[in-house]
Amino acid sequence: MGSLIYGTSSIEIEFDDRTLEHLQIVIATKLRRRESFFFSWRDTQKVGDGRSSIWLDPGIPLYFKYSGGRVPTISREWLAELTTSSNSSSGLVLTDEPSLDNSVKRK
Repeated sequence: MGSLIYGTSSIEIEFDDRTLEHLQIVIATKLRRRESFFFSWRDTQKVGDGRSSIWLDPGIPLYFKYSGGRVPTISREWLAELTTSSNSSSGLVLTDEPSLDNSVKRK
């Protein structure tokens, strides 16, 4: 499991490396444009099985810590879904990666 470490209070949010890589791409794109936005995800049972959100702003430090040394392959479809979400009024909402079966059915 990798981690997104947020702000000077060092709030640590765990995601698997593949998810974290996709989030880093979307978040970095928004912050490079100096755009602030909410990021929301579903919590694991380990931390209460609820839902959490943070406000992301170019002035708030972020640190992406990966547990593995390999860069995961990128799903263009998932990246597009996350990017579209990040541009909505709700902000970036983490969704599950689209399965290959769903991709094939949609074509």
